[in-house]
Amino acid sequence: MNRETLLAEIKKMLSADQINTNPDDLYDASADRYKKYAKVRKVLNVPQPVAIVYPKSVHEVSRLLKFCNENGINVIPRGGKTATEGGLENWKELTLVIDALYLDKILKVDYYNMQATVQAGVPLQQLEDVVREMGFTTGHSPQSKPVAKFGGLVSTRSIGQFSTLYGGIEDMVVGLECVFPNGHIARIKNVSRRAGGPDIRHIAIGNEGTLCYITEVTVKLFKYFPQNNAFYGYLIKDVETGISILREVMVNGYRPSVARVYSEGDAGQHFYHFHDGKCVLIFMAEGNADIVAATGKGIEAAVEKFSAGILKKVDSKLIEDWFNHLNWSQKDIDDEIEGMKEQDYHAGFTTEISADWETIPLIYNNVMRRIRTEFPRAKDLTLLGGHSSHSYINGTNMYFVYNYKIHCNPEDELRIYHHPLQTIIVEETLKLGGSMCHHHGIGKYRNEWTKEEHGSAYYMLETLKKAFDPNGIMNFGTIFPQEDGKKYQK
Repeated sequence: MNRETLLAEIKKMLSADQINTNPDDLYDASADRYKKYAKVRKVLNVPQPVAIVYPKSVHEVSRLLKFCNENGINVIPRGGKTATEGGLENWKELTLVIDALYLDKILKVDYYNMQATVQAGVPLQQLEDVVREMGFTTGHSPQSKPVAKFGGLVSTRSIGQFSTLYGGIEDMVVGLECVFPNGHIARIKNVSRRAGGPDIRHIAIGNEGTLCYITEVTVKLFKYFPQNNAFYGYLIKDVETGISILREVMVNGYRPSVARVYSEGDAGQHFYHFHDGKCVLIFMAEGNADIVAATGKGIEAAVEKFSAGILKKVDSKLIEDWFNHLNWSQKDIDDEIEGMKEQDYHAGFTTEISADWETIPLIYNNVMRRIRTEFPRAKDLTLLGGHSSHSYINGTNMYFVYNYKIHCNPEDELRIYHHPLQTIIVEETLKLGGSMCHHHGIGKYRNEWTKEEHGSAYYMLETLKKAFDPNGIMNFGTIFPQEDGKKYQK
């Protein structure tokens, strides 16, 4: 089948307003934010999809997937377009992007049972605004909150800024509906818990569009008490002190909604007006008044225990103001694009990993040492650092952040800068037993380490792929390494 025949067949299934072949939109759909600089400079080296299609029902998704499966057409599921790891990048000549634009209905807000059901194309901010009016919150607040959509959030195992209290998206999903390549529509019912075999929600949650297309999601709701929010901030002597305090808070049973420690370099871009060249530790407590008061006491006790590493307390108003301006908007994304059109810079990259408490500082220090001594373009770095922002009873994450001036052709930027930096981070993480991806997913640019990430358990992952997508039509190259994709990676 060629591109013209494919398009003709799609026109038999969908109306004209559901098929987009605009050249600019197809170019935009050929890659995500991973290749943002090359994309803006119009030097992308990947094929453009044949069309972007917008189904209006689960049955249309089913029909499209069944057709693609029978004809060997690659499918890329798409939501809010905020992917950062190449999960939306196209590596096949015959590809359809199935966009959730018209799957945009809030189906039910069930305040008594504390859950809401939405279609995959509903923006997170939209549902949050609706439930806030009722005194509730989804508890989910990634930086992409104003533009991210539920299908993408669930398929990438998204996490939000308040995860230490509310959990990641996998903790919030009650049930869901999804469609497999053979057209089968599967609905996982909404119950608080069950022991009916393996938790099959997790076949869809985190599948990054490689096993199925998520069409509907039911998530938990939480009561919202913004009047009780309390903020805490400190300048501290080093990252290790901050990690120790985070651990102390968590292992003593407290769950602040926000618990973060920033290195000196990373603090400089977030807290430039007060960080004084030091590391920064911040907390936020929320919930009902009694919980907030108890959490605040726990935070203060942990800080006191490690007072030797505390340099200065920060005015809580400064922390509160920072949180109120943290999320991206579409304008922020557009402004970043405009900046890259004329200047040889971008906002840099983040590579997020996770490990247990004693391992995170080792990974952090090893990565910093190797980048400073081994990375040949270290002189071009304008920022190098990291922060921990999602903590658990048994460990935490680390966001490595790095910005750089680009002294090469746009098409060579990733190969010369980001890939060597990311490789150091992943190597040091896997060497010490951590996970190479905490919440951005594997996408197409960490798939070379997927087998090492999972070890002997990779058998389980590849068996799922063979069972649910035997013809390999779902998001070719994402999660699962592909020989044909190497020319686009390196």
